[in-house]
Amino acid sequence: MGNNARAGLITRGLYEMTKVAKIFGGRPQTLYGLSGMGDLVLTATGELSRNRKFGFLLGKGFSVEKALKEVGQVVEGVKTVKALKKLMEKNDVELPISEVVYRVVYKGFSPKEAVKVLMSRQPQKELL
Repeated sequence: MGNNARAGLITRGLYEMTKVAKIFGGRPQTLYGLSGMGDLVLTATGELSRNRKFGFLLGKGFSVEKALKEVGQVVEGVKTVKALKKLMEKNDVELPISEVVYRVVYKGFSPKEAVKVLMSRQPQKELL
């Protein structure tokens, strides 16, 4: 997938992050700076990002175990997405990207299936 898909994923990722911040009483504006948007863009585009490398390897067909071994360092997103899954269930909040990432990492969902799920979602009004 190309740059437009990446831009869409980053934008939607920021939206999900703001929903999580709101659960904890945070302000969405807080995430528009370096610690939110800056970190998100770096993680999604940086050549040294362990999370990006891990996701790239999964997209190439590596298993979760082989991708983790190939990265050779802690991939924070693996544990983070598990915690997010619990948060989604506890707070009845919809985080579509986090949901499909959880399925890929913990339920054997393929990245191709994840993309299909995200792309087949019906448009809806979004409020923070």
